[in-house]
Amino acid sequence: MRVLVVEDEHPLADAIARGLRREGMAVDVAYDGDSGHEKSTVTRYDVVVLDRDLPGMSGDVLCGEIVASGATTRVLMLTASGTLADKVDGLSRGADDYLAKPFDFPELVARLRALGRRATPAAPPMLVAGDVALDPARRTVLRSERPVELTRKEFGVLEVLISAGGSVVSSEELLERVWDENADPFTTTVRVTVMTLRKKLGEPGVIETVVGAGYRVPAAG
Repeated sequence: MRVLVVEDEHPLADAIARGLRREGMAVDVAYDGDSGHEKSTVTRYDVVVLDRDLPGMSGDVLCGEIVASGATTRVLMLTASGTLADKVDGLSRGADDYLAKPFDFPELVARLRALGRRATPAAPPMLVAGDVALDPARRTVLRSERPVELTRKEFGVLEVLISAGGSVVSSEELLERVWDENADPFTTTVRVTVMTLRKKLGEPGVIETVVGAGYRVPAAG
Protein backbone atom coordinates (compact mmCIF):
# COMPACT_ATOMS: atom_id res chain seq x y z
CA MET A 1 0.00 0.00 0.00
CA ARG A 2 1.51 3.33 -1.11
CA VAL A 3 0.76 6.41 1.01
CA LEU A 4 1.66 10.09 0.65
CA VAL A 5 1.70 12.21 3.82
CA VAL A 6 1.33 15.95 3.12
CA GLU A 7 1.92 17.77 6.39
CA ASP A 8 3.90 20.96 7.08
CA GLU A 9 4.72 20.10 10.70
CA HIS A 10 7.94 18.19 10.01
CA PRO A 11 8.12 16.22 13.32
CA LEU A 12 4.49 15.08 12.96
CA ALA A 13 4.88 14.18 9.29
CA ASP A 14 8.03 12.18 9.99
CA ALA A 15 6.46 10.44 13.00
CA ILE A 16 3.40 9.43 10.94
CA ALA A 17 5.66 8.13 8.16
CA ARG A 18 7.76 6.05 10.57
CA GLY A 19 4.68 4.55 12.18
CA LEU A 20 3.03 3.67 8.87
CA ARG A 21 6.25 2.08 7.59
CA ARG A 22 6.27 -0.13 10.67
CA GLU A 23 2.78 -1.19 9.58
CA GLY A 24 4.22 -2.35 6.26
CA MET A 25 3.17 0.63 4.14
CA ALA A 26 5.38 2.42 1.59
CA VAL A 27 5.30 6.08 2.60
CA ASP A 28 6.43 9.32 0.94
CA VAL A 29 6.34 12.72 2.66
CA ALA A 30 5.72 16.24 1.38
CA TYR A 31 5.98 19.28 3.66
CA ASP A 32 3.97 21.73 1.54
CA GLY A 33 1.09 21.68 -0.89
CA ASP A 34 3.13 22.32 -4.03
CA SER A 35 5.50 19.38 -3.49
CA GLY A 36 2.52 17.24 -2.47
CA HIS A 37 0.83 18.10 -5.75
CA GLU A 38 3.98 17.27 -7.71
CA LYS A 39 4.41 13.89 -6.02
CA SER A 40 0.73 13.00 -6.44
CA THR A 41 0.89 13.64 -10.19
CA VAL A 42 3.90 11.39 -10.85
CA THR A 43 3.17 8.50 -8.47
CA ARG A 44 0.01 6.45 -8.06
CA TYR A 45 -0.82 6.52 -4.35
CA ASP A 46 -3.49 4.43 -2.70
CA VAL A 47 -4.14 7.11 -0.07
CA VAL A 48 -3.00 10.69 0.55
CA VAL A 49 -2.99 11.87 4.17
CA LEU A 50 -3.58 15.58 3.73
CA ASP A 51 -3.37 18.55 6.09
CA ARG A 52 -5.73 21.36 5.06
CA ASP A 53 -3.60 24.30 6.20
CA LEU A 54 -0.45 24.03 4.09
CA PRO A 55 2.11 26.50 2.73
CA GLY A 56 1.90 26.90 -1.03
CA MET A 57 -1.09 25.08 -2.50
CA SER A 58 -3.70 24.60 0.22
CA GLY A 59 -4.90 21.18 1.24
CA ASP A 60 -8.39 22.00 -0.04
CA VAL A 61 -7.07 22.88 -3.51
CA LEU A 62 -4.79 19.84 -3.59
CA CYS A 63 -7.70 17.59 -2.64
CA GLY A 64 -9.70 19.05 -5.50
CA GLU A 65 -6.81 18.46 -7.92
CA ILE A 66 -6.55 14.80 -6.89
CA VAL A 67 -10.28 14.27 -7.27
CA ALA A 68 -10.39 16.07 -10.63
CA SER A 69 -7.55 13.91 -11.96
CA GLY A 70 -9.84 10.89 -11.92
CA ALA A 71 -7.26 8.82 -10.04
CA THR A 72 -8.37 6.04 -7.71
CA THR A 73 -6.33 7.71 -4.94
CA ARG A 74 -8.30 8.23 -1.73
CA VAL A 75 -7.85 11.33 0.44
CA LEU A 76 -7.87 11.41 4.23
CA MET A 77 -7.84 14.94 5.60
CA LEU A 78 -5.87 15.13 8.84
CA THR A 79 -6.26 18.54 10.42
CA ALA A 80 -6.72 20.57 13.57
CA SER A 81 -9.98 21.94 12.16
CA GLY A 82 -12.22 19.35 13.77
CA THR A 83 -15.68 20.90 14.10
CA LEU A 84 -18.65 19.28 12.42
CA ALA A 85 -18.81 22.16 9.94
CA ASP A 86 -15.13 21.67 9.10
CA LYS A 87 -15.66 17.95 8.50
CA VAL A 88 -18.69 18.55 6.30
CA ASP A 89 -16.76 21.15 4.32
CA GLY A 90 -13.74 18.86 3.89
CA LEU A 91 -15.86 15.93 2.75
CA SER A 92 -17.79 18.15 0.35
CA ARG A 93 -14.48 19.04 -1.32
CA GLY A 94 -13.96 15.40 -2.24
CA ALA A 95 -12.11 13.98 0.74
CA ASP A 96 -12.97 10.35 1.46
CA ASP A 97 -12.38 10.59 5.21
CA TYR A 98 -11.61 13.21 7.83
CA LEU A 99 -9.63 12.78 11.05
CA ALA A 100 -9.10 15.64 13.50
CA LYS A 101 -5.90 16.28 15.44
CA PRO A 102 -5.00 15.09 17.99
CA PHE A 103 -5.72 11.53 16.91
CA ASP A 104 -4.99 7.97 17.99
CA PHE A 105 -2.47 6.33 15.68
CA PRO A 106 -4.24 2.93 15.58
CA GLU A 107 -7.36 4.72 14.33
CA LEU A 108 -5.36 6.40 11.56
CA VAL A 109 -3.95 3.03 10.50
CA ALA A 110 -7.41 1.42 10.48
CA ARG A 111 -8.88 4.26 8.41
CA LEU A 112 -6.00 4.11 5.92
CA ARG A 113 -6.37 0.37 5.46
CA ALA A 114 -10.11 0.82 4.85
CA LEU A 115 -9.45 3.55 2.28
CA GLY A 116 -6.71 1.46 0.68
CA ARG A 117 -9.20 -1.33 0.08
CA ARG A 118 -11.44 1.16 -1.73
CA ALA A 119 -8.56 2.50 -3.84
CA THR A 120 -7.86 -0.85 -5.48
CA PRO A 121 -10.10 -3.53 -6.99
CA ALA A 122 -11.83 -5.61 -4.36
CA ALA A 123 -9.73 -8.55 -3.23
CA PRO A 124 -10.91 -11.66 -1.40
CA PRO A 125 -10.16 -11.81 2.34
CA MET A 126 -7.57 -14.51 1.58
CA LEU A 127 -5.35 -14.42 -1.49
CA VAL A 128 -4.61 -17.92 -2.76
CA ALA A 129 -2.21 -19.24 -5.39
CA GLY A 130 -1.82 -23.01 -5.41
CA ASP A 131 -0.94 -24.10 -1.87
CA VAL A 132 0.08 -20.57 -0.84
CA ALA A 133 -2.46 -18.56 1.16
CA LEU A 134 -1.86 -14.91 2.07
CA ASP A 135 -4.07 -13.06 4.54
CA PRO A 136 -3.71 -9.28 3.96
CA ALA A 137 -5.56 -8.34 7.14
CA ARG A 138 -3.60 -10.58 9.52
CA ARG A 139 -0.44 -10.26 7.40
CA THR A 140 0.21 -13.99 7.49
CA VAL A 141 1.35 -16.44 4.81
CA LEU A 142 0.81 -20.21 4.76
CA ARG A 143 2.41 -22.75 2.42
CA SER A 144 0.67 -26.10 2.56
CA GLU A 145 -0.91 -24.85 5.82
CA ARG A 146 2.51 -24.18 7.38
CA PRO A 147 3.38 -20.59 8.42
CA VAL A 148 6.03 -18.77 6.39
CA GLU A 149 7.78 -15.89 8.16
CA LEU A 150 8.35 -12.97 5.79
CA THR A 151 9.74 -9.46 6.13
CA ARG A 152 7.43 -6.53 5.35
CA LYS A 153 8.93 -6.09 1.89
CA GLU A 154 8.77 -9.81 1.08
CA PHE A 155 5.14 -9.87 2.17
CA GLY A 156 4.39 -6.79 0.07
CA VAL A 157 5.99 -8.29 -3.04
CA LEU A 158 4.07 -11.56 -2.64
CA GLU A 159 0.80 -9.71 -2.05
CA VAL A 160 1.23 -7.63 -5.23
CA LEU A 161 2.16 -10.70 -7.30
CA ILE A 162 -0.74 -12.86 -6.13
CA SER A 163 -3.18 -9.93 -6.45
CA ALA A 164 -2.16 -9.57 -10.11
CA GLY A 165 -4.09 -12.78 -10.85
CA GLY A 166 -1.42 -14.38 -12.99
CA SER A 167 -0.42 -11.22 -14.86
CA VAL A 168 3.23 -10.21 -15.12
CA VAL A 169 4.37 -7.49 -12.72
CA SER A 170 7.49 -5.56 -13.68
CA SER A 171 10.34 -4.80 -11.27
CA GLU A 172 9.51 -1.12 -11.69
CA GLU A 173 5.92 -1.65 -10.58
CA LEU A 174 7.01 -3.73 -7.60
CA LEU A 175 9.44 -0.99 -6.62
CA GLU A 176 6.66 1.60 -6.86
CA ARG A 177 4.03 -0.43 -5.00
CA VAL A 178 6.14 -1.90 -2.17
CA TRP A 179 8.97 0.58 -1.58
CA ASP A 180 8.92 4.39 -1.40
CA GLU A 181 10.52 7.26 -3.30
CA ASN A 182 13.84 6.78 -1.52
CA ALA A 183 14.39 3.43 -3.25
CA ASP A 184 17.04 3.55 -5.96
CA PRO A 185 15.46 2.28 -9.22
CA PHE A 186 18.87 1.07 -10.40
CA THR A 187 19.57 -1.21 -7.45
CA THR A 188 19.02 -4.97 -7.28
CA THR A 189 16.60 -4.52 -4.38
CA VAL A 190 13.63 -6.18 -6.11
CA ARG A 191 15.68 -9.06 -7.50
CA VAL A 192 17.27 -9.80 -4.11
CA THR A 193 13.91 -9.61 -2.32
CA VAL A 194 12.32 -12.00 -4.83
CA MET A 195 15.29 -14.37 -4.42
CA THR A 196 14.93 -14.51 -0.62
CA LEU A 197 11.15 -14.80 -0.95
CA ARG A 198 11.55 -17.81 -3.22
CA LYS A 199 13.86 -19.49 -0.73
CA LYS A 200 11.41 -18.98 2.12
CA LEU A 201 8.45 -20.29 0.11
CA GLY A 202 10.43 -23.39 -0.87
CA GLU A 203 9.83 -25.92 -3.62
CA PRO A 204 8.10 -26.30 -5.96
CA GLY A 205 8.69 -22.72 -7.03
CA VAL A 206 5.83 -20.23 -6.78
CA ILE A 207 7.24 -17.13 -8.46
CA GLU A 208 8.07 -17.29 -12.16
CA THR A 209 10.54 -14.96 -13.89
CA VAL A 210 9.36 -13.65 -17.25
CA VAL A 211 12.58 -12.62 -18.97
CA GLY A 212 12.61 -8.96 -19.93
CA ALA A 213 9.21 -8.32 -18.36
CA GLY A 214 9.15 -9.11 -14.64
CA TYR A 215 7.63 -11.72 -12.34
CA ARG A 216 4.36 -13.52 -11.93
CA VAL A 217 2.59 -15.99 -9.69
CA PRO A 218 0.30 -18.22 -11.80
CA ALA A 219 -3.33 -17.80 -10.87
CA ALA A 220 -4.98 -20.51 -8.79
CA GLY A 221 -6.60 -23.21 -10.85
